[in-house]
Amino acid sequence: MNTNLYIHEEKRSVWRSNFSFSVAVLLMLVLSGGVLWFLRSGLDDISEQTVYTGVFANRTDASEVFVPEDNKKQAWHFSPEPISMDLIKNNGCVADGFLSGYGDKTSEIAKTINRSKCVYLHRALETWLKPPDFAEAVVIMEKIDKKPLVYGMFLAEAISTRKKYTDPVEGERHYFEKMCREGTEGRWGNDTCVPTIQKVEYRRYLKAITHRAMDMGIQSFLFGQIQLQDEHPNSTETEIIKIIADMRQYAQERGMQIIIGAQTDDITDEKYLRLFDYIEGGVGIDDQGRVENQPCSSNHVSCWALLWDKKYSTKANNVLLHLDWSGLTWDDMGIFARMPADKRSATLTSLYRKFTSQKMGFMMPFLAVLNHDNDGCYGPNKNFYTPSEKYKCKDEADINAIMREPAL
Repeated sequence: MNTNLYIHEEKRSVWRSNFSFSVAVLLMLVLSGGVLWFLRSGLDDISEQTVYTGVFANRTDASEVFVPEDNKKQAWHFSPEPISMDLIKNNGCVADGFLSGYGDKTSEIAKTINRSKCVYLHRALETWLKPPDFAEAVVIMEKIDKKPLVYGMFLAEAISTRKKYTDPVEGERHYFEKMCREGTEGRWGNDTCVPTIQKVEYRRYLKAITHRAMDMGIQSFLFGQIQLQDEHPNSTETEIIKIIADMRQYAQERGMQIIIGAQTDDITDEKYLRLFDYIEGGVGIDDQGRVENQPCSSNHVSCWALLWDKKYSTKANNVLLHLDWSGLTWDDMGIFARMPADKRSATLTSLYRKFTSQKMGFMMPFLAVLNHDNDGCYGPNKNFYTPSEKYKCKDEADINAIMREPAL
């Protein structure tokens, strides 16, 4: 006995009914016409829409849009200009990490630079323990309207082995742990080392970032503590020649002029020093703003070279000097920031006149790192110095009065 009292009975479909062929065709024509009429009348009441990354926006026919010629936004582009070493010596300014977001308040720092007599921003793009962010740098460059202006980049002697870098154009990846000089692991803290040009991976990385920097208009490149990065800092064994040659070749292909410098410390090999367009270093002031006139500073156990001494300066193409900074309270910038305002002004006046009169460059401080516990004046926060009148130091007017007008 079947206990399931529910019996499913399939209903006969209308499509299985017996119709003549002519009736079927007529029915299809009527139905399709009705559907088309419905769609047409419905769409007439809906404004046309286009999807842009998930956002709906009303789209207007291009023929109905009028944009005045002078209001059409052009893609921003920085055009590098010819370089004058005399201008760089007389109107160079330290702007450490400005294009890397150092100091946080980039808009205010940009305004300070725009009001200045600077024609060169030294070390504007940083690579200390962090690969360069070119996209961020371009955004910051757009805030500057001074011309002419030369931007500098620092090729640091410190890298983080936890980092990787992918070239935004070529797509190649670079691994920092493959760039380390033997025995330098932990030199700048955990997971850090000194890169060496003897490693192929580091040379590939330098090629990638210097090419991209030139693409965006950067013209000055400074190797940090070259005696650390180059295991053979002499004219007969060095491999830096290949790196410099590649950089100059790429600049030539782009039709731009570049200069290449190095922190050479106490290196005296003239052929090696003249591989670079300039050598660079700090001045080593005391609390009265005075400097020593001898080959090495008396404040260090090993030789901390004073590059204006003839032991070095006569063997170099150009010498660029500045108040040194290392984030320590006893460095030049720490001492300078603790001075009263009149002493800061007198110190900068003395140093600027001393070195420019010797055909060397003294670069004015516009952005530099400070120790957070320095106890002196400071810029947007206690970690950075800037002379802006908006912040604590208020050296901007004095610096602009000390510097010469750019001889354009």
